[in-house]
Amino acid sequence: MSQDAKRPPGGAADEVVPEVELADEDILDAMQHVPGYVDISTADFREVYHLAHRHATDRLLAGLKAGRLMRPVAAALPPDMMLDEAARAIVASGHKGLPVVDAQGRVIGMLTETDFLCRLKAGTFLELLLRMVDDSCEVSHRCHETPVREAMTSPAITVLPEAGLRETMSAFRRHAGRSMPVADAQGRLAGLLLRKDFLEAIDREVHR
Repeated sequence: MSQDAKRPPGGAADEVVPEVELADEDILDAMQHVPGYVDISTADFREVYHLAHRHATDRLLAGLKAGRLMRPVAAALPPDMMLDEAARAIVASGHKGLPVVDAQGRVIGMLTETDFLCRLKAGTFLELLLRMVDDSCEVSHRCHETPVREAMTSPAITVLPEAGLRETMSAFRRHAGRSMPVADAQGRLAGLLLRKDFLEAIDREVHR
């Protein structure tokens, strides 16, 4: 069995519960403690260990589904809402961003604090604050005349409610946001998955 040919590609779950790299001397020492003759090469032993670790990790974290961890969204943002109203809605929600949905409730984008910074041509809130101080607290941007659709990040990266650890971690890797919409197969909003909730759930499962 060739280790490079047979080993499936590593995934997100393998990083959550990382494997211990086995040296040949570790494997040979383990074989000496097995009664009888063990007809297996160190490469094959290492491959069995890898597959067993992957299976155990998947079993350990099988309950981490996006639908179970997501939070409800009291009010998503319509694309024609003005940015000043959207900012108030985001602040009231307690989140750092909210999904944008069309008339059928399908997710078409995500509006976050980062999107506002981009519109204001600032990299961070500290940079924006310094600019406001330098300009006597004047920031020129007509948020009350700019609709959400012009500032939102689109298309939004979403996951299905039944998405597990690997799919969810892969989705979070594709964007730097703190939250991600959970949508059904038709793209309709089901909830919001916060990165911190997801990571805390992983930590609980691994250490329980």
